Amino acid sequence: MVLAEFIVTFREFFEIALLVGIMLAYLYKTGNRKYEQYVYFGVVLAALASLGAALAFEQFAGGFEANEELFEGITLVLAAVFVSWLILWMFKQQKLVEKIHQRLQVHIDEGQKAGLVLFAFIAVFREGIEIILFLAGIQLNTGAVNVFGALLGIVAALGLGYAFFSRLVHLNLKKFFNVTSFVLVLLAAGLLGQGVHELQEAKVLPTYIEHVYNITPPLNPDGSYPPLHEKGAIGSVLKGIVGYDTGPSEFQLLAHVGYLGLMYYLYWRIQAKKTETST
Repeated sequence: MVLAEFIVTFREFFEIALLVGIMLAYLYKTGNRKYEQYVYFGVVLAALASLGAALAFEQFAGGFEANEELFEGITLVLAAVFVSWLILWMFKQQKLVEKIHQRLQVHIDEGQKAGLVLFAFIAVFREGIEIILFLAGIQLNTGAVNVFGALLGIVAALGLGYAFFSRLVHLNLKKFFNVTSFVLVLLAAGLLGQGVHELQEAKVLPTYIEHVYNITPPLNPDGSYPPLHEKGAIGSVLKGIVGYDTGPSEFQLLAHVGYLGLMYYLYWRIQAKKTETST
């Protein structure tokens, strides 16, 4: 599975590149390049903290082998909730560049070097946690994380970020984040649905209807998986991206569809509120 990992790291690392780039560009344009070191320091600290969080999560996960379904269910649900909160936060942002500039200027005017470090740290660490949760969810959902796909996404994101700030590429950021957020919502819906399934396996949630429908195709005569099987060429891709399941339970299906409906409603409310405040 390459596409899901690519989408996650591409979107999140471009967001990191954008936030850090906005900070450094502002310091450069205002003649405050001497403060760049504090931004870099905050970024490095955030990278180290994210790596530490990933290692801690791995260690923590290893202690739940006896109750694997419960751990996976809780992790997947929390990942979907946290990622959704960050997506909605991004939807709510208006004049993000101006807000970053204002915050930087306050720290500069008051000589708050620690404030600059913390500001950069929080901006990057938040994205780092989102990446960890998403990739952990993909691993639990599909069984593995494709490192090549993740690295490809990172390289593409940093390359696009460089091209954007070098004015080699004109990018409509609003459309970019709307499209990528839509894809991330589909990913999160899949994580939530799979999380509910694991909680049912752990007997935390009841199961009244084991399969609302069952469209699982039989194996090929040679024992291989047909394309639309969850482990087939197409099904495995869809499972990693949108939580494709050929035989969902009632709560699993309800969580998946209900989540998509709720996120659409909240997005519509946020956009309507933006329109009201801008008129």
